Amino acid sequence: MLTAEQIVAAHKANIETLFGLTTKAFEGVEKLVELNVQATKAALSESANSTQALLSAKDAQELLTLQASLFQPLAEKTVAYSRHLYDIASGTGTELGKAAEAQAADAQKKFNALVDNAAKNAPAGSETAVAVMKSAISASNNALESVQKAVKQATEMAEANFNTVTSQAVSATKAATKKR
Repeated sequence: MLTAEQIVAAHKANIETLFGLTTKAFEGVEKLVELNVQATKAALSESANSTQALLSAKDAQELLTLQASLFQPLAEKTVAYSRHLYDIASGTGTELGKAAEAQAADAQKKFNALVDNAAKNAPAGSETAVAVMKSAISASNNALESVQKAVKQATEMAEANFNTVTSQAVSATKAATKKR
């Protein structure tokens, strides 16, 4: 049976976890805002420089050459921005996932201790029911571990696919720019 101290301790731990997760989420938002501010400043500066260069072109050929030379850096910067955005989202998601896993593991451990305590104090003749309950808990723990492994593998595959698409986009942009 749970005591008042145990309930208070559980609530305190849950509140600390909530504040920790909230802090991690705000850190991710802060990084995202910082990235967008930097990207906006860089875009404004580069836009001004590009406009000045285009306006100073002496003929149509120079204008076309300048215009073509702007595409590759723009594509590379877009890819870099996307990569930073992905890193922020991935890092924040990983931190939140770790916290959730730790919380789930702690809850699982406490539940198992509660079941063990209940089994020790179970009336005589209830061994079969206790064994069935422990078997069900073990099966659910195994299912949870399988789901966590599948999510981790899917995340790793998504990251590998993102990296592949990014490198292909950069290569395609470089190739297209060289043809001009």
